[in-house]
Amino acid sequence: MLMPDPIIHFFMALIQILTGASTNGFIVVVNVIDLIKQRQMAPLDLLISCLATSRICLQVLIFLVHLALLSFIKQPEFPEYCTLFMFVSILCLWLSTWLGVFYCAKIANIPHPLFFWLKMRIFKLVPWLILGSILYASISTGIRTIYTWTVTPKFFINSFCKNATQTKGIAIIPFLLLFIHLTVPSIILLITLLLLIFSLRRHTQKMRTIAAGTRDQGRSSLFRAMLSILSFLILYFSHYTTAILFFFQILQFGSFLFVFCAMVADTYPCIHSVILILGNPTLKQNAKIFLCGGQCDQ
Repeated sequence: MLMPDPIIHFFMALIQILTGASTNGFIVVVNVIDLIKQRQMAPLDLLISCLATSRICLQVLIFLVHLALLSFIKQPEFPEYCTLFMFVSILCLWLSTWLGVFYCAKIANIPHPLFFWLKMRIFKLVPWLILGSILYASISTGIRTIYTWTVTPKFFINSFCKNATQTKGIAIIPFLLLFIHLTVPSIILLITLLLLIFSLRRHTQKMRTIAAGTRDQGRSSLFRAMLSILSFLILYFSHYTTAILFFFQILQFGSFLFVFCAMVADTYPCIHSVILILGNPTLKQNAKIFLCGGQCDQ
């Protein structure tokens, strides 16, 4: 396949890192300022701030890959880089999953005792979910790193050397473990979002039967909610698919497909962070004030 023009490649990567760093950094700064003013942070703000921080780290790592592809820097020490990238990727997936669970617990109405228990305790569970995600990502990354210590050289020869002869005989168990680590949060998120869509649709149907005049408003609200959920789902699974392709050696370093998937993976934290800002009243209001130079308070 044809490689993208180096100048276009560089500017696309630069735009993505600047957009992602600015949007995610904005989320963190706004929530930290609120923390300083109010001496406390809401669980949702804490979860979004941790997610934004992890996405900044992810985008920095992806940007370093782009710089290595363009020969602007030396290729990093890939065993260590892969370990860090794996940790950040798993952490981002889990934090995104818990964000979906949080919205589902607070918005959806499902007549089930377990869901009611989650709805009542989701605020108290958020700090533990964040801590659990960090521990899970650390342990899963550590186990795979230790387990694949002997096959790591083969893995990186296959994945990152453009002209190297492909080696075979890579152990399948560590890759199966990695697949499970990446897939479990994705399945949880998919189930959560499907439940949320089902609940929103059922709620809209009830509103139609109560008041015919609210039909258009309910349909518009449902459409916006569905669009937000669908965009989140597409962006999330684009990142998940890219991580699977990368870690299973399907992508060869420097190929057009590798560059394309890196761009797709870098788009996810950019666009979804914008969606989070537009969907959060506090962040949206602060964004308006920032864009107006502090002159518009409404």
